[in-house]
Amino acid sequence: MNHIRDSKIKHSEETNWYVITGGPSTGKTTTIDLLQKQGYHTTIEHARHYIDTMHNEGNSVKEIRSNKKKFQLGVLDMQIAQEGSLNKEDMVFLDRAIPDAMAYYQFLNLDYDEKLLNAVNGVSYKKIFILDRLPFTKDYARTENEDDQKLIHQLIIESLYQSRFHYRFCSGFASRRKSEIHFR
Repeated sequence: MNHIRDSKIKHSEETNWYVITGGPSTGKTTTIDLLQKQGYHTTIEHARHYIDTMHNEGNSVKEIRSNKKKFQLGVLDMQIAQEGSLNKEDMVFLDRAIPDAMAYYQFLNLDYDEKLLNAVNGVSYKKIFILDRLPFTKDYARTENEDDQKLIHQLIIESLYQSRFHYRFCSGFASRRKSEIHFR
C-alpha cells in the first residue's frame, strides 16, 4: 500500500536544510540557481542529473524513462547519497528531496518499497517550500504534460502532509528580489 501513514514515521534529527519543491515546471531549479548565485549552498535536481548521466552513456530519454522502477530507484539512490553527504548543520537549499520520490512512486503506480520508506524515515528538513505551479514548459528531460504537472504537484503536497513534514506554500521566486526573502 502506498500510504505513508501505514508505516511508522520517525524523522531523523533536525537539519538546517531547506527544500524547494513542487511539480514539474514550478521554477525550482531557477530558484536554486538564484540562491546559488547569492552564495548559498545548493544541490542539484537528481531526476535530470540521472537522465543526463544515462544519456551520456548512450541511452535515449525514452529508454531511460521506459523502466519506471529502475528510473525512480536510480534517482532515489542519487538523492540518498547526496543528502547523506551533507552536514546537518550547514544551511543548504535542496532542489527537491527524498520525500518527492513518494509522489513520483504514486504518479507512476509503483508501490512504496523498503528503500524509499527507510529513506523518508531517515531525513528531516528545517523547512520545505512548495512553489506554485507556473505555465508548463516542455524540455528534453520531461515526459510529463500539463495534466501530469498538476497531478504530480498535488501528489507532492499530499505526500508531505501524510508523512508529517512541515511545509509552506510559496510563489515562484522568479526574480532576484523575491529569492532574497522567506528563508530564515
